[in-house]
Amino acid sequence: MASLNIFSSSLAVALLPSPSLFPSNHKPRAARYTPHSASKTSLRLANGHRRGNSELRWKPSSTSPTATLQVVALVNPKSLKVMISGAPASGKGTQCELIKEKYGLVHISAGDLLREEIAAGTENGRQAKEFMEKGMLVPNEIVVTMVKERLLQPDAEKHGWLLDGYPRSLSQAMALENLSIQPDIFIVLDVSDEILVERVVGRRLDPVTGRIYHLKYSPPENEEVATRLTQRFDDTEEKVKLRLQTHYQNVESVLSIYEAVTFKVNGNAPKEDVFAQIDKALSSVIDKATEIDSSSAAGMAQ
Repeated sequence: MASLNIFSSSLAVALLPSPSLFPSNHKPRAARYTPHSASKTSLRLANGHRRGNSELRWKPSSTSPTATLQVVALVNPKSLKVMISGAPASGKGTQCELIKEKYGLVHISAGDLLREEIAAGTENGRQAKEFMEKGMLVPNEIVVTMVKERLLQPDAEKHGWLLDGYPRSLSQAMALENLSIQPDIFIVLDVSDEILVERVVGRRLDPVTGRIYHLKYSPPENEEVATRLTQRFDDTEEKVKLRLQTHYQNVESVLSIYEAVTFKVNGNAPKEDVFAQIDKALSSVIDKATEIDSSSAAGMAQ
C-alpha cells in the first residue's frame, strides 16, 4: 500500500517595527523572508524540509496615513522537488516524461549530466573522463558536484526539478543531505521481478533510427525493421537478475534516508494508471504545501 507522509509545519514569526514609528512621509520597504534565513520567517516540515513561503508587505491604508501589514502567499506549485527511483525497465523514463510534461519540472539525469560535462570539456567533465578512460567509476564527489550545480541553476530553482534515478547509493544520498538538497517526495516504481525480466529480455534496438522496440509490448512496424533489430549485450535474463540484485541492495539504503517522503507506486499497471498514482501524490504534496502556507499567512495577518 502506497503511503505518503506529509507533516505539519511550525512557524517562527519575526518581529517587525510598528508602522506608527515611521514618519507620515516615509515609505517603508517591503519586508521579505526566505526559507534559508533563520532570523526571518520560514516554513519547515517536520522531516526537516522547508516548503512554501509568503511575503510580508507594508501597504498604506485608505483610511489612515499609517501603514498596515498585508500577507501575500507565494506558494508556487512548479517549485516541486522530486526524486524518482526504479529498477531497470520499471518505466521510469516514461513516467519522467509524463511528470515533466504536466508539472513543468526540470528533468535532471546524472548520466546525462556526466555526458554533457565531458562533451563540453568542463573541469568536472575532464576529471570524470580521466576515471572512465582508466575503466574506473567516477567518484561520488564529482557526480554530486555536477548534480548540485545543475539543481542550483535558475530554471531548476524557479520551476522545480525532477531528479531521475539519483541518488543510487547511501553515500550519494548522504552527500546530497549534507548539501541540504532534499526532495518533497521520493517516488519508487515498484515492479515485480517477473515483469522486469520480461520487459528487459524483450527489448530490441533499431541501430538505424535508435528507436527501442519490445517484441511483445511494442513490436516493429514491418519486417524490414524487424530484421535489423539488435539486443543489448546485457539485456539477458542472467544479467538483468544481477542488475536487479544490485539495485535492491542500493535502493533500500537510500530509502532509509527518504522514508518520511517516500511514495511507492504499483508499477505493474499500465503506464496511464501508474501516472495517475504519481499525479495524485504530487497534487497532494502541492495541496498540503498550499494549505500550510495559507493557514500560516492567515495567522500572521491576525
